[in-house]
Amino acid sequence: MPRRRSCRRGRGQLVLCAWLLAPVAAGAQEGPKLFISVDMEGIGGVGTGAMTSSSGKDYGTARRLMTDEINAVVAAIFARGPAQVVVNDSHGDHQNVLHTELDPRVTYIQGAIKPLGMVQGLDASFDGAMFIGYHARAGDPNGFLAHTGTGSVKGLWLNDHEVGEAGMNAAFAGMHGVPVILVSGDSAFVAEAHGFLDAEAVVTKTAVTPSAARLEHPERVRAKLGAAVGTALDRLARGDIRAWSVGAPVRIRMRFDSTTHVEILQSIPGMSKEDGFTAAYTARDADQAYRLIRLMYRFVQE
Repeated sequence: MPRRRSCRRGRGQLVLCAWLLAPVAAGAQEGPKLFISVDMEGIGGVGTGAMTSSSGKDYGTARRLMTDEINAVVAAIFARGPAQVVVNDSHGDHQNVLHTELDPRVTYIQGAIKPLGMVQGLDASFDGAMFIGYHARAGDPNGFLAHTGTGSVKGLWLNDHEVGEAGMNAAFAGMHGVPVILVSGDSAFVAEAHGFLDAEAVVTKTAVTPSAARLEHPERVRAKLGAAVGTALDRLARGDIRAWSVGAPVRIRMRFDSTTHVEILQSIPGMSKEDGFTAAYTARDADQAYRLIRLMYRFVQE
């Protein structure tokens, strides 16, 4: 069967071209170009907040689980043939994956001082994106370690869609015509993702409370991820996974836990105060919105 590949004609429109139709010359390294953003709270086997902190109990175990889970996804991708895979560390200081133990066929992005954060490196040249180890948005009463960006953010809306990290990342990808083809995380996160994403999804644990989870063995989680990768890539090749778009312009509303943060943000031209706890801004598109959101919650401090 001929190797497949996807390409785009303009933003937001996925068309099937060489990857779908043309045989690959002998020895050519073709195949899908895939972006993987990996967080830690939703990784299989991570069941406490302490495991996600560099100073916490069993953080080293969480790093190992995170690395092994990515390698399981990558192995399933390459089991189907050649591919280009970029992995972006997306948790905390973005220095969590044991990168010397990653599959050597991937490219790895490390470090948190980057304007696009969890989607650094993602652009319209990619065929699909995967969000691995994710968690529910801030305020989800059932989400394990649920939050959006930082603990100071209590809500985020893009054109009246309430979103968490997965939503803001998917909106950025969608602006570039890139569909999210696979997500994984706790049960509350997967329920949230099903509300707006047309992606394959793997539940890695069941959220019991915001601070506790009922875990599956990591080997079972990795097996489920491997199977889901195959289904996701089949769907991508058929062109039946849609990129998610919030449209343009993008009205950002971000609610904080204090009025001070909102007052500081008024220093940004065009920023408004919707109420004492909510700052608002209209960005021209999802790219500009993402960069500003990243600034608002990470680099503007009280």
